[in-house]
Amino acid sequence: MEVFGTMKNIALISTGGTIAGSGRMSEYEAGTLDVRSIIDSIPEIKSLANLKLFPLCSKDSNDITEKDWLALRDLCHQLEKDPSIDGIVITHGTDTFEETAFFLNLTLQNRKPVVMTGAMRPASAVSADGPMNLYEAVSLASHPNAYKAGVLAVFADTIYSARDLVKTNSLKTNAFDMGEYGALGFMRDEHVYFENMPYRKHTCESLFAHLEYSQLPRVGIFYVHAGADPQLLRYMLDHYDGIVLAGSGAGNYSNAIKTVVEEYDGPCRIVRSSRLLEGAVFGSKIFDPEQKTIPSFKLSPHKARILLMVALVYTQDLEKLKMIFETY
Repeated sequence: MEVFGTMKNIALISTGGTIAGSGRMSEYEAGTLDVRSIIDSIPEIKSLANLKLFPLCSKDSNDITEKDWLALRDLCHQLEKDPSIDGIVITHGTDTFEETAFFLNLTLQNRKPVVMTGAMRPASAVSADGPMNLYEAVSLASHPNAYKAGVLAVFADTIYSARDLVKTNSLKTNAFDMGEYGALGFMRDEHVYFENMPYRKHTCESLFAHLEYSQLPRVGIFYVHAGADPQLLRYMLDHYDGIVLAGSGAGNYSNAIKTVVEEYDGPCRIVRSSRLLEGAVFGSKIFDPEQKTIPSFKLSPHKARILLMVALVYTQDLEKLKMIFETY
């Protein structure tokens, strides 16, 4: 552990990602640099807070696993109990950023600020965006309005909610969005401006924050497309604890897929979601006449997967699971 500067004590958990990457701007390896080198490139950050470094792993975010989520959750809980820590910043790769953020938002017991950030350009690139994102994340984690606000994220001067954050661009530094909801606020250097706050239950208010997880149920995503193989869905239903159907339109699929769903009578729970970025999935008497599936409402397939994973630790009752998806 190393400490820099004065003022509040902010724990900085590093997990790798592009923010710690090195190489050419478009051809680089994620998670190769020590986060200390990024801190050293931002002299002004030392006037914001005392930074206590906690390296957890150094991975491309595509290699982050459920075990890493649980280890990250455990570390955040340890830091929550530490009276010398005022807030937490987590650096993370952008590809699976929103998945880790949503898992933590559902399962953390933290009241202290938890802010995630990353970068679209590696640290060695011209005009790397990571240093400014990290500077603003530390500032946000030190701000009183971030207390009990759930897991937050900062990218490109914008404050996001972990529940609704989505990566929408593979090129631009402002690669994230919250769709129809709009951002929670914005940053100008170290100055924080909140315009909205999260509405849905999160962190300490979440049912799932008070559960213990030795491991997570096995939940997969079946992607619906023209000619999607119903036999693959049958296989997944027999081998997974839960399945999310990434349907077309409002969670739709072929008659062949509907037949598999209607004929299945096993323990695997099925969520109907949509592969589209906007809109919502509701119950359907056409695509689910026997009401065997759980509508995901506004959640994307990969976020619906995460909610189903933690929900199955709590219950396998179909009606209770439907209520959970309405609530979270």
